[in-house]
Amino acid sequence: MQLAVYVGMVHAAEQTLADSFRQVGDGHAAESDVAHMCATLAGWSDDHVRRLHRVADRYGEMDVAEPERLHAEGLSETREGPVGLLRDLQDLYLLAALVQSSWTVVLQAAQGVRDHELLEIVEHCESETDRQMTWLTTRIKQAAPQALLVAS
Repeated sequence: MQLAVYVGMVHAAEQTLADSFRQVGDGHAAESDVAHMCATLAGWSDDHVRRLHRVADRYGEMDVAEPERLHAEGLSETREGPVGLLRDLQDLYLLAALVQSSWTVVLQAAQGVRDHELLEIVEHCESETDRQMTWLTTRIKQAAPQALLVAS
């Protein structure tokens, strides 16, 4: 069974997403809504990591480097200014998309093995990841005109 590959991948991706949300929130603390929501959304990913421990105990967990590679390249530091915020939000969105697609893969496996506890965990986490992506999309739409059209 190869489920351990994706348990490891979604675990690492969620941890990276949580750390990245905190980094962006701290780096753009002047934007109070960004700082507050990034802290909240990081907490959701922290909770997902905790929930994954039960899954890893049952199915195992393989170390996968992809999420760390994305984090290192995309969010090694926070950018400055309105365009920097926009780019940081896009980086978070890309990482959240990796998390979301990984949850989709794990959901398919949970259905295949008829593991009801795993299904509950995945459905909860996938729902919150969808909400993270919705906030990021909304905030990107809000930031874009200010960043791209207003003279700096």
